[in-house]
Amino acid sequence: MAVTHDDALARPSFDKPVKILIVVAPYYRAIAEDLLAGARAEIEAAGGSHETVEVPGALEVPSAIGIAERLSNFDGYVALGCVIRGETTHYDTVCNDSSRALTLLGLQGLCIGNGILTVENAAQAEVRADPAGQNKGGGAAAAALHLIALARRWGGSRKGVGFQPQGDEYQIASSSKGTA
Repeated sequence: MAVTHDDALARPSFDKPVKILIVVAPYYRAIAEDLLAGARAEIEAAGGSHETVEVPGALEVPSAIGIAERLSNFDGYVALGCVIRGETTHYDTVCNDSSRALTLLGLQGLCIGNGILTVENAAQAEVRADPAGQNKGGGAAAAALHLIALARRWGGSRKGVGFQPQGDEYQIASSSKGTA
């Protein structure tokens, strides 16, 4: 049974197609596959296209998104993975740092849906990842799509990560114009 919310936002529509990068940490492969299925279905339902890349773990997801933003041309990003509490504090580090890094990228203008599950056990993850259940992969894709719609509404796509020169010219600090 799919979880529905009466106050859920309607799926956005787009004048031109959206291109989304899905970055997944497949440490728990079955969970990751369910998250991916939900995300892909939501993107396709909105008429968008997607590409998927895998990274070793949840901590690498934000780095991959930052690299893609600097070196590629995606409209938005979906972060997927699963972190299950273990016996050490590593769980807290991975949950907090991956979430914080994704938030910081979002505050710089990237359109990111965070679907990295942080759960106590595998059973919780399975329920949340299941496309016919809580469908958190689909929810993360929907979040990215809504942010892309807002970015387009408020002025189109802008690159928000890293140094942006004012013009087409680059100048090295130690050099001056007109000299070799």
